[in-house]
Amino acid sequence: MASPSGSAMPHPPLEGTARVWGTIALSAATFMNVLDTSIANVSLPSIAGDLGVSSNQGTWVITSFAVANAIAVPLTGWLSQRFGQVRLFMASVMLFVITSWLCGLAPNMTVLIAARALQGFVAGPMIPLSQALLLSSYPKALAGLAMAMWAMTTLVAPVMGPLLGGWITDNISWPWIFYINIPVGFFAVSVVYGIFRNRESPTKRLPIDSVGLALLVIWVASMQVMLDVGKEHDWFHSGMVQALAVVAVIGFLAFIAWELTDKHPVVDLSLFRNRNFWAGAVAMSVGYGLFFGNVVLLPLWLQQYMGYTATDAGMVMAPVGLLAIVLSPWVGKNVSKYDPRQFATVAFLVFALVLWMRSNFNTQASFATIMVPTVVQGIAMAFFFIPLVTITLSEITPERIPAASGLSNFIRITAGAIGTSVATTVWENRAILHHAQLSESINQGNGTAVGILNGLAASGMDSQQALAQVNRLVDQQAFMLAANDIFYASAAMFLLLIPLIWIAHAPKKSDGGSADAAAGAH
Repeated sequence: MASPSGSAMPHPPLEGTARVWGTIALSAATFMNVLDTSIANVSLPSIAGDLGVSSNQGTWVITSFAVANAIAVPLTGWLSQRFGQVRLFMASVMLFVITSWLCGLAPNMTVLIAARALQGFVAGPMIPLSQALLLSSYPKALAGLAMAMWAMTTLVAPVMGPLLGGWITDNISWPWIFYINIPVGFFAVSVVYGIFRNRESPTKRLPIDSVGLALLVIWVASMQVMLDVGKEHDWFHSGMVQALAVVAVIGFLAFIAWELTDKHPVVDLSLFRNRNFWAGAVAMSVGYGLFFGNVVLLPLWLQQYMGYTATDAGMVMAPVGLLAIVLSPWVGKNVSKYDPRQFATVAFLVFALVLWMRSNFNTQASFATIMVPTVVQGIAMAFFFIPLVTITLSEITPERIPAASGLSNFIRITAGAIGTSVATTVWENRAILHHAQLSESINQGNGTAVGILNGLAASGMDSQQALAQVNRLVDQQAFMLAANDIFYASAAMFLLLIPLIWIAHAPKKSDGGSADAAAGAH
């Protein structure tokens, strides 16, 4: 999103130390925002345990942030034109600091989820506005450099998130994963105010599509709540889940009908008439949903059934961005010289390979064995975002880039939230199935089972204790097999997405393509 208002910035580029400090402040705010999408992943078991809820309920900490963020992103353009980019950015960062503080103070899961939803909502404008302000700070000749530096920040944050979150959870306490945002936020606001206060963008009064916004909130919230509570209420056997599904479907249909006929829609759905836009947006969103669902699932499995601490799980997840950091500058530089559909195909093939490798894990897998696919996954990440954003925005006229970027981001973020809910639900359901199948083997006719039970009895356990120990072993195997099922199915889905990429036309090669793509990414 080069400029949420869709107009060129009237101010000259910054120079010298002002540009350096402006870049650092904007990058720090972006880093803080992106960090919060991943830092809680490895802390979920600790958060859930402290607040007395199940780990599956704990995933609401992630999904509430993601859904609220998805709702807020399409509003960035309207809000920035109404209040100004600099004022909106500073307000967004300060509100993010306040909601982070509330997250750390949360006495129960209900309050934490509410605070995370508020945090996600106020965070919506931060990333697109950091792009806009950063681009206004550099001359056009250096726009590619500016966006490369910005993109590096968004790649380092997911690397640091699991590692930092795990260390803080193990050595301090989980509320500090939110408290660390406070000094970063104050620093960013102070510097941005000092440098950008006289570089405010023009403002004007614009009508807001309040009906469209209300319908957007209704159907997205209903859908997400349905996905999150469905597994706990036996899905469509529950009247509440049925009601949520009906509200989500009716709200979605009403939203589409309204947005296609309103003069000032909050979301410009006419963009889907462009083949490259819908093919690129769908491929990126489904791929991101698969990626994010597996990113949440892996540390949950490691901590709950493999005996990993939060720090160890963070160490396993941390290398995911190392190769991405190395390769992304090359991809950004060359995406306009080659067919980005080829780059995106490489990304999906590597994602499929990584998930296939994980589908072969067992309970004896070593730390190194589990980490190898994570390192390789960095290749896929480098070839994923910029090429797919290039495809998505390649046939969109400049004045519609902000709307297209906001809509594609909305779909991607929502897909990530759905991926989290679906992955954890399917994991639990498949584990129940595997547990039942494995339990059938625990009988008097199975020599191995009888031998284990006799050995446990000989160690001093009574029959109930021995059976409980065997049940724990069966649980460990069942959840491992369930995770393998999801990894394998996700690998197959990545392969099935490849033809969708090639439905799009080959974007025209141009020198500015990669800069435009970078400006619309994330």
